[in-house]
Amino acid sequence: MALPLFLGHRGARASAEIPENTFASFDLALTQGCDGFEFDVRLTACGTAVVCHDPKVDGITVARAQAKRLPQLPRLDEVIKGYGQRAFLDIELKVRDLESKVLTALSKSPPAQGYVVSSFVPDVVMDLEARSSSVCIGIICETAVQLARWRELPVDCVIPHQSLVNRLLVQDIQRAGCRVFVWTVNDQGTMRRLADWGVDGIISDETELLVRTLK
Repeated sequence: MALPLFLGHRGARASAEIPENTFASFDLALTQGCDGFEFDVRLTACGTAVVCHDPKVDGITVARAQAKRLPQLPRLDEVIKGYGQRAFLDIELKVRDLESKVLTALSKSPPAQGYVVSSFVPDVVMDLEARSSSVCIGIICETAVQLARWRELPVDCVIPHQSLVNRLLVQDIQRAGCRVFVWTVNDQGTMRRLADWGVDGIISDETELLVRTLK
């Protein structure tokens, strides 16, 4: 049985010394043996796609700020260009109006190791599909209500929270021709169980533990 992809959640998030969603965090996840990583993207007031999870950074609201006020945040195109040749990229769009920017960045620097553009927002998924028939799209689900909609959406990957996943769900999604990535998996028992069920990817804060457990 093939191993699932090992994906760091916002990089190697368990490291206390290295901030999440940074180049250093991405580098550490890969050094520890991950195949790639998930990262979050937001939009500044001036239209720059920046990498961060929370709507505020150091007290600054990202959506209302000029990018020059947030020089510490990686830019989306920098991450895709810098890591696309050596890592699988799970690019989570936190907000709308990023669709054209991520498609442009992907066309300029096509990832060689695979990617998925993912979101919790169904409208983002629909807009990505409308703009490009070739983009690999994922829907992220945290609740059963969200998960119930996956068949209605034009997705290549379903990304449910671990609490929603069982063997039958994995089989059902894969029979439909989609991949299953599960988040956020931080204990060995769940890692082993998901690998046994044949999931396609495991997203974890505990990147070192993930690699040690399954590799």
